[in-house]
Amino acid sequence: MTQQGSGSEQPGDIPGGEDRWLLVGLAGLLSFVAMLDMNIVNVALADIAEGLRVSASTAQWAVLGYQLPVVALLLPVGRWLDGAGTRPAVLAATAGFGLCSALAALAPWAAWLIAARLAQGAFAAALFVLMPVLAIRSVRPQARGRAMSVPATLGPLGAVAGPAVGGLLLDHFGWHSVFLVKVPFCVLAFVVAWRAMPRDGALRLPDRRSSWDALLLACGVAVLLLSLTSAADAPAWLVLAVAAVPPLWWWLRGPGGRPVAGVLRASGLLGAQGAVLALATGFAATHFAVALHLQRDDHVSATTTGFTVLAFPLAMGLAGPLGGRLADRYGPRPTAVTGAAVTAAGLLLLVPLGDGWSPAQVAWRLALAGLGMGLHGGPAQALVMGAAPPDRTATVASTVQLARSLGFTLGPALATAAWSLAGVRAGLCLAAGAACLAVPLLALSGRWPAAVPEQTTDPVSP
Repeated sequence: MTQQGSGSEQPGDIPGGEDRWLLVGLAGLLSFVAMLDMNIVNVALADIAEGLRVSASTAQWAVLGYQLPVVALLLPVGRWLDGAGTRPAVLAATAGFGLCSALAALAPWAAWLIAARLAQGAFAAALFVLMPVLAIRSVRPQARGRAMSVPATLGPLGAVAGPAVGGLLLDHFGWHSVFLVKVPFCVLAFVVAWRAMPRDGALRLPDRRSSWDALLLACGVAVLLLSLTSAADAPAWLVLAVAAVPPLWWWLRGPGGRPVAGVLRASGLLGAQGAVLALATGFAATHFAVALHLQRDDHVSATTTGFTVLAFPLAMGLAGPLGGRLADRYGPRPTAVTGAAVTAAGLLLLVPLGDGWSPAQVAWRLALAGLGMGLHGGPAQALVMGAAPPDRTATVASTVQLARSLGFTLGPALATAAWSLAGVRAGLCLAAGAACLAVPLLALSGRWPAAVPEQTTDPVSP
């Protein structure tokens, strides 16, 4: 029996109100590893194509095979995990992720590699949902800001570290090592979870109706993701997004989508989710436009460009712990709003630069935006997860991760379209506008909470 309320215990919560920062660190470690895998393989695609004797487009599925199930399965996995124990879910997802990574490293041909990456993406979807759930359930309500800042900060740092780590491994150990490097992290995470997490239930298989809902949603989101990913090179691919509407509409109107929509309407979560999407879109669009303009138009070297855009994640990493502390002291909403405003200011300051940039001019503006994102990330997640009904934290966690993932994909596509129409300044204006939109969305979210609909279906009933 779960009790409703912001401070009530949930299945898998800490006993006796004692903070378990080891489990928060576990959530951060899993976040780092899962996000590391988003980018680390990119640098090895040419070597994979040569080693497996396939085309570059086939080798690209070593990346897409991971990214597609991650995004497509987030919401179905969140619904499923609401009826599962956190400990067995973490153990299964961690073990599966590590095993698939090892299988990918041992792949003798492309089909093996793609199958391993598809399975690894499915396990990663579970990890992405479980990270905020694990963090928020491991501490008291008054420490949620600091707890949520750990995975919210380490995840993006893992994404940024991916290309550098991948390049270093590739130069010394070959393409197999970019998959093997994650196995020791998974072993460590599994041991910590096994020893430190309280027993809190079991895993159950989804029923047939839930599987059909998951298939509809996965098809719609996969088509949308392919459209957005391809549009970064050819904006005409955005037309393909229309094909995602029918399956997504059928899912939304069905027994799988209605409870999710009801949870998002409760306590104003739609506004906060929109802010997460807007800021992720702004960040991704800016990162894409700045890096491309520096190298293609200003002829800045790849190394200098890399150090320039590194200002954003470094500042974000420094500000992340501060954002958590401020959220616990002054509340997550004002801290998240302040962070969004600082991010918007940093991106707005990029717009007047014109066509001739210097790396130093760009770096301090990106650092300002990164400081804002660090202040925003953990508090925003604490705001959303704190407003979630106790029996639906996994569902809400999945919607946060989906909003962020779609923003990271949507940003480059929109920046490319804007750039092709009116130049780089249009892309930067679009990014800054998206970040500015997040401020009122966050400030007004949850002001007029709605009633949470009763759970009408059991997503994991046998």
